Parts: sequence; C-alpha cells; structure tokens
Amino acid sequence: MLTSFDAAKATRALELARATLDIEGDAIRKLAARLDRDDSLPRAVALMLACKGRVVVSGIGKSGHIGRKIAATLASTGTPALFLHPAEAAHGDLGMVTPQDVVVAISYSGESDELAVVIPAVKRMGVPVIAMTGKPQSRLAQAADVHLDISVEKEACPLNLAPTTSTTVTLALGDALAVALLELRGFLPDDFARSHPGGALGRRLLTHVRDVMRSGDAVPKVAPDALLTDALLEISHKGMGMTAVVDETGRPAGVFTDGDLRRLIEKVQDFSKVVIRDVMHANPRRLHPDQLAVDAVAVMEEFRINQMLVVDDNDVLVGALHIHDLTRAKVI
Repeated sequence: MLTSFDAAKATRALELARATLDIEGDAIRKLAARLDRDDSLPRAVALMLACKGRVVVSGIGKSGHIGRKIAATLASTGTPALFLHPAEAAHGDLGMVTPQDVVVAISYSGESDELAVVIPAVKRMGVPVIAMTGKPQSRLAQAADVHLDISVEKEACPLNLAPTTSTTVTLALGDALAVALLELRGFLPDDFARSHPGGALGRRLLTHVRDVMRSGDAVPKVAPDALLTDALLEISHKGMGMTAVVDETGRPAGVFTDGDLRRLIEKVQDFSKVVIRDVMHANPRRLHPDQLAVDAVAVMEEFRINQMLVVDDNDVLVGALHIHDLTRAKVI
C-alpha cells in the first residue's frame, strides 16, 4: 500500500515512466531506420568479423558503463572482447591493445578528452577504430575508420541532461552488432554453453550421461536366475531403488524396481522361491553414455520413471542413472 506517497505523485510517476519508455522506444526505432542510410554498420561488422585479435571497447562515464556491457555481450556470443578504461589506457593499459585488435570507442559527444589521448596512439598501431557517437562532426567520429551514429533527439531525462535515451540507444546498437556477429560466425547453442559453463544452459548442453551416471560396483545388477530376495538385497545395498537384470554377456535382460516390488506384494506372499526373471520388467529403456543428460530427463519425464540403464554400442551395461543424480548435477 502507498502510505506517504499520495495519489497525485503516483499518477505523475506513472506518467514519467511511460514517457521515458516512449521516448527511448521511439529513439531505437529511429536508429533502426537510420541504419539503411549508409553502409556503416555492415562495415563495422566486417571489421569485427575479420578481427584476428579482440574487440577492445572503450568509453568513460556512462558510455564506459555501456561499453562494459557491450564487451561482455560480444565475449559471450563468440566475439573475443574486453573493456579498456581510456584513463587507465593513457597510463599503461594501452599495452593491452595489439595490432590484431579492433577498437570500439564510445562517446556521445565524440569529444571525450580521455579518448582523444588514446585514439591517436591506437591509430599509429594500425588498429581500426569504430566510433559510436551522436555527433558525426566530432573529433572521434572524424578520426574513426567507421562511424556509427547514436544520435537522439532528446534524453528521457526531463532536464534533457542525464544520459538516458542516448545510453539506451548505444546499448541497443551494441546488441545489434553482437547478434549480427553471432549469426555470421555460425555461433550455436553449444558454443554459448561453452562460454557459460557455470550457468544453467551450460550444464544442460555440456553435461552428458557419462558425466553423471553411476558405474562399476555402484551399478546394481543380478543374474536372471537370481532369487528375488537376492535382488532385494542388491537394491538395498546400492540405493538406486532398482536393479538391472543382466545376462551372461553383460547385456540387460530386464530391470526390477521398488515400484515392481510394491505391485508384486499384492499378488505374492512368499518371496523365498521367486526367481527374478519371472517378475522383472523385460526390455528396459536404455541410454547411451554420449547422450546429453537433458535427453535422459526428457525420457524419464515422458515415461514417468526415475531410473534408467546405460549401455555401450554393444548393448553391454556400463552404468545406471537415477533422477536424483541429474538433480545433484543441476541438470534439472
């Protein structure tokens, strides 16, 4: 509930919020229309695509904050990139730039003193410069090999002072560059996962069944002629809620689970002489070690099962997987 914030202020807050979004959205639409006026964006993409080193993004103040995000987006989508603070560059960090790099310099005014010091040194190294400014006649725009126009009619700030619309447009253009490069590089979900190994997508796309399955002595298994009582001991000892039934060649003949036991109790009173082949579930579903763990999740969810056997190319049992193993690996 709004207590100290009266209705008039609440209404005004909503008006300002909507106006901000309208102004910034309109500026992005105008930026998109402006891209067709010349070949600056394709030229910028070509320079970055041909880059043998890294895309070095630089800017100061709010432009620097936006630059950091652009560099991070490029790096995570297949374009090696880093952020270089222009003030630090003038005091030694310029050594991070190599002749194989491309520099993206961001300054709405195009007159940043810090960049004005750095860019000539970069140019002397023969490094291509892509400038993102709102002033095509500025020093930075004129010094660049490619100029990307990020001009806006007005900032969303009611004072028309705080960088708001201009930073939004800059960020949007950075995303546009990253997406264009992503597709032209043939960047795929697996590539994204490799650069995000700690994230959920990385785990889903990089984790295979072999990485999480139980193997060796941890796999519960009995022979087809084993007694049910022996199978129950194996289930209890291995803690998977099931046991594989394996023939003399090591191939699965069936599986017996806790669920099978519960159903069997309703029909059989004396387990002492029951042979496992007579009560097992024949032809159990199988996984291959090279399958993605998410494939196992899909099968388990589809058939409402909690355990699966893992076999090699010769259908020999090599492992077993419980849904809890997938949970611990954070695949689900």
